[in-house]
Amino acid sequence: MNERIIDRRTMLQSSGVGLGMLGLAGLVSNPGSVAFAQGTDSGKQPLAPKLPHFAAKAKRVVHFFLNGGPSHVDTFDPKPMLAKFAGQPIPSPLPTERKTGGLLPSAFPFKKYGQSGIEVSDLFSKTAEHVDEIAVIRSMYAQVPNHEPSLMLMNCGDSVQPRPSVGSWTLYGLGSENQNLPGFLAMCPGGYPVSDKANWQSGFLPGAYQGTFVDPQHSQIEKLIENIRSSHASQETQRQQLDLVRQINSLHMAQRSDPRLEARIQSFELAFRMQMEASDAFDIQQETAHTREMYGESVHGRQTLIARRLLERGVRYVQLWHGAGQPWDHHGDIANNLKTQCGQLDQPLAAMLTDLKQRGMLDDTLVIWGGEFGRTPVSEGGSGRDHNHYGFTVWMAGGGIRGGTVYGATDEFGFKAVEKPTSVHDLHATILHLLGFDHEKLTYRYAGRDFRLTDVHGNVIRDILT
Repeated sequence: MNERIIDRRTMLQSSGVGLGMLGLAGLVSNPGSVAFAQGTDSGKQPLAPKLPHFAAKAKRVVHFFLNGGPSHVDTFDPKPMLAKFAGQPIPSPLPTERKTGGLLPSAFPFKKYGQSGIEVSDLFSKTAEHVDEIAVIRSMYAQVPNHEPSLMLMNCGDSVQPRPSVGSWTLYGLGSENQNLPGFLAMCPGGYPVSDKANWQSGFLPGAYQGTFVDPQHSQIEKLIENIRSSHASQETQRQQLDLVRQINSLHMAQRSDPRLEARIQSFELAFRMQMEASDAFDIQQETAHTREMYGESVHGRQTLIARRLLERGVRYVQLWHGAGQPWDHHGDIANNLKTQCGQLDQPLAAMLTDLKQRGMLDDTLVIWGGEFGRTPVSEGGSGRDHNHYGFTVWMAGGGIRGGTVYGATDEFGFKAVEKPTSVHDLHATILHLLGFDHEKLTYRYAGRDFRLTDVHGNVIRDILT
């Protein structure tokens, strides 16, 4: 193994056959490593389960992300005053990103559901059947009316500086209950959302905590997870190759300091282990016909069912994006666009809530619904709505959430949060609290400072907790 005979790069290039999941680039793209960052020996498994600060209500999270910004006044925040003053200028000095017209009523009726009587639009009539499990936060606000910074704020807690995502903080704090699967996955049909991989980045946290991207548009396992198995090397042969590569890497680490190397070693090992379990986890054909029918045969039904299978196998955080780009960015023809997008999501979302409850998993699974901001109550171009960061809706259900609850409110037109305004930092503090963490104490030392997801902000929304 003298470097003059064969160097490490050549060895890796020639012996990595069959490790298709080396495509888990997120695990090797960050210069941090668990071993170096935490002062542990290099053989420690970074994703091993860990105890939170206190008893957690939720063990896992599934986040339905409606990228583009769903209209709250058309879905979960009814505003009858829009119909009463339709077409008239809004009596508010708040500026919009673009030129807008008069007040635009919702094209969709609202009605009360459940014992709580919470009003929900017909667009989410199936999901509304579970409203007594849901806490609707109608007073969210962000910082700016632009997609990229608002996506970073909602996913990473900062709209300007690169920071670790919520899923990465969750994995860093709790580890994973399954060492044969990534602990944090992001699924988006057809490609990346705006800001792509930055949405599930590990930032300055070790690379092992970054989200793994999967495009669920493919229904065949071999296409869904490319090169998951080698066509010409047995698992025994691959194990021997990995052992040799680890020996070479260990020699390399002894010769020079390379904090990225341990993350690479962990990615190789995870890729090997995934061959044993990933195909099974992603194979929804193992579900009954009734279950598959309940979720639906669409790509959204498929990815939501896959998410449930991953969660029950110990994956800690799954984020379900609606599609590539920003499909909920309805600047025009919002009525037809909403009918399409909500129609794609309502059945799978309701099915997951039903399925989790039937399996006894809803009590310790936190379900989150929302986008990076909402839409204006005034029209854009006569048929659309502009971005609105002043007030919008996010809802949560499951692990530790007090269902049948409405928290906060926007003004009578739905433009600005006026009752119990809730920041994204408050939302993040609440998520971490449900997972068993004091958000002020879940920190990571970087560049001489102890960083946290909520920076120097955030208060737990205790009114929506059990």
